Amino acid sequence: MSLLVAENLTKYFGGVRAVDDVSFEVNEGEVFTIVGPNGAGKSTIFNLISRFYDTSNGKIVMDGKDITRIRPDEVITHGIARTFQNIELFDHSTVLANLLVGRHSRRRSNILQSLLFLPSVRAEERQHRLAVEEVIEFLDLHAYRDKMIAGLPYGVRKVVEIGRALACGPKLLLLDEPASGLSVEETQDVAYWIEDMQKDMGLTILMVEHDMSLVNQVSSRVMAMADGKTIATGSPAEVQAHPKVIEAYLGIEEAA
Repeated sequence: MSLLVAENLTKYFGGVRAVDDVSFEVNEGEVFTIVGPNGAGKSTIFNLISRFYDTSNGKIVMDGKDITRIRPDEVITHGIARTFQNIELFDHSTVLANLLVGRHSRRRSNILQSLLFLPSVRAEERQHRLAVEEVIEFLDLHAYRDKMIAGLPYGVRKVVEIGRALACGPKLLLLDEPASGLSVEETQDVAYWIEDMQKDMGLTILMVEHDMSLVNQVSSRVMAMADGKTIATGSPAEVQAHPKVIEAYLGIEEAA
């Protein structure tokens, strides 16, 4: 069953077609990865789904509901959370505080109730804290929970960003280059977590990634792009062996 359906997605920036009539479906419970050279349109697709960009044409359906024209702040209410290629955390707050930001969309108390700190607010706060502690346990962030983001190594900050997205309680998790800038060992940890998110948490994952070792290890299906267009979709092995994919990565002369 398809959780996310993108139909004929197109995005123009002036005279440039960053995404050119791209269609794909992400099935419930799978890891679907988008690969391609720089400038292929991968992150633009993420920004269209996240509603940071308006589509020039096409439609996005999440869990049977058309989300093509919703506001960016409504995306999480439809069960979509994401990470960013460039880390977007609050540097002068703790890991715990950053993870609690991910629970904001789950809050049900109003301003007055929060100011009075009513019993219902206290109970809700406990629920949010428990949810965040589960994320800390899952990602093994105990040693960093009370530390400021600004003083943490790059790899740990990448993990915290994944944790904040998980704290939202999404159905669909968008991972934008989760292995970028990580060591081999850190990338392997990310691979294990993605596998656990899929199998143990039941999450559906849409990922953009350049590290083909990670792509091969965790992906159910792969879509390769070049120049804003889809050039192949299939298993990781099928896509990597596709002549148009080889050409896009290596060039015509090398692929010949």
